[in-house]
Amino acid sequence: MTKHQKADLARILLAGALFIAAELIPVQGVWKLLLFLVPYFTVGWDVLWRSVRNIAHGQVFDENFLMSVATVGAMATGEFAEAVAVMLFYQVGELFQSVAVGKSRSSIAALMDIRPEYANVIRDGAAAQVDPEEVSVGETILIRPGERVPLDCTVLEGSGSVNTAALTGESVPRDVAPGDSLISGTIVINAALTARVNSVYAESTVARILDMVENSSERKARTENFITHFARYYTPAVVFSALALGILPPLLLSQPWMKWIHRALVFLVVSCPCALVISVPLSFFGGIGGASKRGILVKGSNYLEALSGAKTVVFDKTGTLTEGTFRVTAVHPVGMEEGELLALAAGAERFSTHPIARAIAEAAPGEGAVPSSVEELAGLGLRACVDGKTVLAGNARLMETAAGLSVPEEERAGTVVHVAVDGTYAGAILISDTVKEDAAASVARLREMGIKTVMLTGDRAAAARETAGKLGMDTVLSDLLPEDKVSAMENLIRESAGAVAFVGDGINDAPVLMRADVGLAMGALGSDAAIEAADMVLMDDKPSKVPEAIAISRRTMTIVWENIVFALAVKLAILVLGAVGAANMWLAVFADVGVAVLAILNALRAMKT
Repeated sequence: MTKHQKADLARILLAGALFIAAELIPVQGVWKLLLFLVPYFTVGWDVLWRSVRNIAHGQVFDENFLMSVATVGAMATGEFAEAVAVMLFYQVGELFQSVAVGKSRSSIAALMDIRPEYANVIRDGAAAQVDPEEVSVGETILIRPGERVPLDCTVLEGSGSVNTAALTGESVPRDVAPGDSLISGTIVINAALTARVNSVYAESTVARILDMVENSSERKARTENFITHFARYYTPAVVFSALALGILPPLLLSQPWMKWIHRALVFLVVSCPCALVISVPLSFFGGIGGASKRGILVKGSNYLEALSGAKTVVFDKTGTLTEGTFRVTAVHPVGMEEGELLALAAGAERFSTHPIARAIAEAAPGEGAVPSSVEELAGLGLRACVDGKTVLAGNARLMETAAGLSVPEEERAGTVVHVAVDGTYAGAILISDTVKEDAAASVARLREMGIKTVMLTGDRAAAARETAGKLGMDTVLSDLLPEDKVSAMENLIRESAGAVAFVGDGINDAPVLMRADVGLAMGALGSDAAIEAADMVLMDDKPSKVPEAIAISRRTMTIVWENIVFALAVKLAILVLGAVGAANMWLAVFADVGVAVLAILNALRAMKT
């Protein structure tokens, strides 16, 4: 509890004691009024002041105005105890709301702790402690055991384990050694590491994550916006309804003025919309905070709402459903030896960072020749000059379009790299990937949730069908170029009865991530494209995070609608009872403060995952 909240609690307790004293002291008339005014102003002076200030600024219809009119009216009609009780319980509800919001914010604030406070940069042979923002790319930093990695970097010396739980929600440490990448925000556990800085702080993973989380409240869900607009019109409507209730029956039906004014005051207290205005945003905030604990970063409540209505989840294949760790499983040379074919292909792919290129390089004898020129052909492969020979390495479409060659069909599953040398077909290299451990279970869980699963891939039909069969996917679309994936996504959106989510690695799938109703970037640690293009970022590479994210979104929306229906139903029932004189001020207090407290308690459930 903050210092301000403690002060409010002390004020409420003091006002409560003064209220009890006023009830017990046997006086009447003006003295009784004066006695009750003491606890009334003790607990409610700020509400009265905010009401006056807001009226002066043209903001008339809010909960401060409703509470002020209702309690001042109760005082004027001699309902001293009811007036103080309404203000007292209203302030109890406000304090409870403040504590609840603070608790929800703390779940986000915990994520904010990933911001590194300093970096040990090595300058002039010694480690100097400086602000991470003062470190330049290429400088060397020292990370001691127990320290947070301040910037995205590459390990130069030392080996040990790092804790990535703050980013991924994964408690199992990750081993690192020279040459491995380190992500800012993780914690080195058991070794001193020397590393080379890869990016300035403003462009680091941790800075991007913090910026994304801090700005998540700016993107509101349709339900959240509806409640805001609803309150804007609802409050004036009930004020004028209360005014009519207090004036028209006495004027038109010669009814007693005091009876109808009292009913109008009850009507005002009941109508306060704070249960909705607070609990709905709090539910979304709790859902976003709970997801962040699990390594699922949500850019806004609108995406959480959209994901809850997902009926189709579309997956990229390589690096999303599969490990992305390739190895050469077969070599089929034509007119040359296996080693020569691998050496030429490795030479052509030498400067590529693609996992397939690395797999060929590992299988080739030696390091391969250095190409004198390389031209990348998007979605097809590449053309390179190796040892004076023109080498084409890529898919069957490359062979057809660039060399006019037809290639034999490979029946076995895997990615095929066809190679042509000086316009002559030289053979094929078969490269296989492995399915992730939790991929099949994740697809099965999605199907249990009533969600259709689709795979989009640029791989050959045979490889795609085999992977889809292992996982139990409903639909597979293969041999797709990057632009074909966008077209396929647009078709799926048109055909789907609900939202369509896309899950990709965030690097080469950015256009599809942006086109989907909800884009989820998988395994996005250190991926700029993922954090920029996706609506949600899954901070590790586990497919199981996808059904988990959908479950969190559905649970959050269930809580949101529970609060909306509960608050409106109770208020409507007691408004009707108040209008016919069957509800007193104490029941009105429950309809306002009690409903708000119950709705807030329910909203806090969204934080639990």
